[in-house]
Amino acid sequence: MRAEERQQRILALARQHGRIEVTEAASEFGVARETVRRDLSELERRGLIRRTHGAAYPVESAGFETTLARRETLQVDEKRRIAAAAAALVGEAETVFVDEGYTPELVATLLPTDRPLTVITASLRTASLVAASESTTVLLAGGRVRSGTQATVGSWARDMLARFVIDLAFLGANGVSREHGLTTPDPAVAEVKEQAVRSSRRRVLVGVHSKFGASSFCRFAEVRDFDTIVTDAGLSAPEAHRYSLLGPQVLRV
Repeated sequence: MRAEERQQRILALARQHGRIEVTEAASEFGVARETVRRDLSELERRGLIRRTHGAAYPVESAGFETTLARRETLQVDEKRRIAAAAAALVGEAETVFVDEGYTPELVATLLPTDRPLTVITASLRTASLVAASESTTVLLAGGRVRSGTQATVGSWARDMLARFVIDLAFLGANGVSREHGLTTPDPAVAEVKEQAVRSSRRRVLVGVHSKFGASSFCRFAEVRDFDTIVTDAGLSAPEAHRYSLLGPQVLRV
């Protein structure tokens, strides 16, 4: 098998399963682990995967994005820890924006219900989950619903957010890079996220370590736009420090 063909099959497996292990790939293709590492290095150079600790994760791009159903099965323990740490940052906020995505959704389920709180979101699932609380007012942004994420996008959602001054926003990203900032594959999603950043006084980024160092298609914010980044301990302490030098506090949980 030629290297190019093997690399395409490695990428396909990573996208199918959400990650690929070096040892598993070596066994699958009957090659040395060093050969797989070279293949992964080439795929990473092309911006298609993100390598980390003996494995690789696919980078979401204009041509590939995971569904919400898939995200619910990947790195769940890490995402739950991130959500718990992020929810603890609510403080006295009375209005909160919750982004689309599984980790922000987990944050939403942990928001306080013992006092009045207004939650603004573009996620249909998040709106449904938090609406059960009598003390929570839910504002759902209108627009076109994306089937893969069950979230609204478009000018209606963006323009609605532009009318608000929001105390706190919890946002996710498909890629986080010191060089390229926060990115997402879809321009319509980027518009909504960008407006949420603009409309919020305080901003918290939530995301697992595998998103760091990756870049997708559309930039919607810079790292310095955020007050806090909450991620898991898979992001090394030195790398977390490099991000903190750009402005935000970085919490590894």
